[in-house]
Amino acid sequence: MHAKNIRQLSAPMPQPNYPKIYLYQRIVQAKLYIDQCYAEKIDLANISGEANFSKFHFIRLFKSSYGKTPHQYLTSVRIEKAQQLLQQNKAVNEVCALVGYDSISTFSGLFTKLTGKTPSQFTSEFNQRKAQLQTKPLAFVPGCYAFMHGWEESQF
Repeated sequence: MHAKNIRQLSAPMPQPNYPKIYLYQRIVQAKLYIDQCYAEKIDLANISGEANFSKFHFIRLFKSSYGKTPHQYLTSVRIEKAQQLLQQNKAVNEVCALVGYDSISTFSGLFTKLTGKTPSQFTSEFNQRKAQLQTKPLAFVPGCYAFMHGWEESQF
């Protein structure tokens, strides 16, 4: 082979230049897939396949759009849903399974990392706040707001 032919073979193929709105729509479609299927066993291959991108290109586009990798976003969605379920007094092991985790230790570690509290602490503190709100609701009203409305401290 001649040197000219070798250079032609090794030159990168030109990439199609898609409109940004088309790329963004595909990324949003993948985000919506995560939002809907967070409790299932989904991984990067499933999510990037939903957008019809290669894994690595998809990660770059997703992160530039949402500021998080697809895995980080999936984790945050799962933990937000877990908080909602814990507020309904569901058991930690049940919540773990409902949001897509197989391991309670993995779930608990991620929950603690993102919220600063273990799932049990989160539930306990939520229930305490809920009980306080029922017995002394005005204690949760900002003082400046209460002052503007003429509410006295004895009412708290």
